[in-house]
Amino acid sequence: MNNTKKDYKKAPVSPVHWGIFIALILGQISCGYALGISGTGLSQAQTYIHLSNFWVGLIGAGSLIGLAGSALMGKIADRFGRKGMLMVNMYLFSILSLLQLVTTNPWLLLLLRILIGLMIAIDYTVGNAWLVEWMPEKVSGRFQSQLIIYWTVGFIGSYIAGIMITGFGAHNWQVILASSAVPGLITAIYRSAYRLPASPSWVATHVDNDQAQEVIQENLGKKWGLSPKLIKSKAPGKISWTVLFTKEYRRQTLVGGLFYACQAFAFFGISIFLPILLASMQLGNSNLSGIIYNVCVLVGVLIGIAAFKWMSRRALLMSVFFLPAVALLGMILGTNLTAGIQIAIFAFFAVTLSAGLVLDYPYPTELFDIKVRATGVGTCITISRIGAASGTFLLPVLTNIGGAQLAMVVCMVILVIGGLICLIWAPKTSPRYIKK
Repeated sequence: MNNTKKDYKKAPVSPVHWGIFIALILGQISCGYALGISGTGLSQAQTYIHLSNFWVGLIGAGSLIGLAGSALMGKIADRFGRKGMLMVNMYLFSILSLLQLVTTNPWLLLLLRILIGLMIAIDYTVGNAWLVEWMPEKVSGRFQSQLIIYWTVGFIGSYIAGIMITGFGAHNWQVILASSAVPGLITAIYRSAYRLPASPSWVATHVDNDQAQEVIQENLGKKWGLSPKLIKSKAPGKISWTVLFTKEYRRQTLVGGLFYACQAFAFFGISIFLPILLASMQLGNSNLSGIIYNVCVLVGVLIGIAAFKWMSRRALLMSVFFLPAVALLGMILGTNLTAGIQIAIFAFFAVTLSAGLVLDYPYPTELFDIKVRATGVGTCITISRIGAASGTFLLPVLTNIGGAQLAMVVCMVILVIGGLICLIWAPKTSPRYIKK
């Protein structure tokens, strides 16, 4: 092999990079939509079938429980590669979405939601690793941070779709849940037509350098190739999850997993079952309040992307925990305030909390090297889904027991814990990807 080739990670952004990015954009829209649609669908389901708050919370958390399989998906991807999993998962995702049309059994619905979550886990874990291993170093973090915009678009789109889908009578809630098949099928068809390229770095470390070089040259041109470091690299041995808790990786695993879990508890608990929470808060027109909240989530993500470019990871992490916690405290203590002021405080909460979503993709990936990247990111996502599933399961139950006040108190406590974890453990890092 000619070792004088230029490092493919230093290549300019090209059509293949954009094709990869679009494949992941479509996946993120599908994932955000599928996660968001459960709250609206299940809120309507209670009108037509007997579902207790326990079952509403559990089925609503189903996809997030499935996402806990991210560690397993990451481990499989580290062992067998990225491409094949990303080619298949959205077809299965679409089929599972459509199967929600044919059952009202809570156990079967829960199983379908868990399996949908497992398909989402592939995009979260494997897609992230694949993107990092293809994108040029200088723009990798920026592209990763922008993915959350499209996830948010899908999430907000599900809320709007849930309001607009009507006319199916007692089956309306099932149509709402099954509608995630539409973005899923679009994603699957695109990935098949585009023919996703394999990850050169994975091929180099698990197959051989010659095949990796061929993948690079087919997609980027003859002058690009592997870096000297990758040429000399060897396939890692069997990776155990326990390695993530050794001295070398323990801090990264704990920070990456626990920050994600605390953030996800509050965000998913409130956002997925927003209709239930807003009804308990009695802020007037709940649909309008929900749209305002979701628009603020998108604004927060855009602000987070701007902050990602110039704030240290540590400072940004602490800001997106302590500021929304303060906002929730304001809402808890300000029950006598006018509805307009309460909505303004709730909007501030949405903006500050969602700004932290920008860190969900690039930050865990930055914490791990290529040997354990997919396994490490998958483990962080698994830990985070415990938080997300707990928040989603508990919110309807807490709201039923103590109203919106109790739900907000619990979310505030979790946010403060997340902020303290970042204060104590988060490494001091500066932005790595700044446009000069």
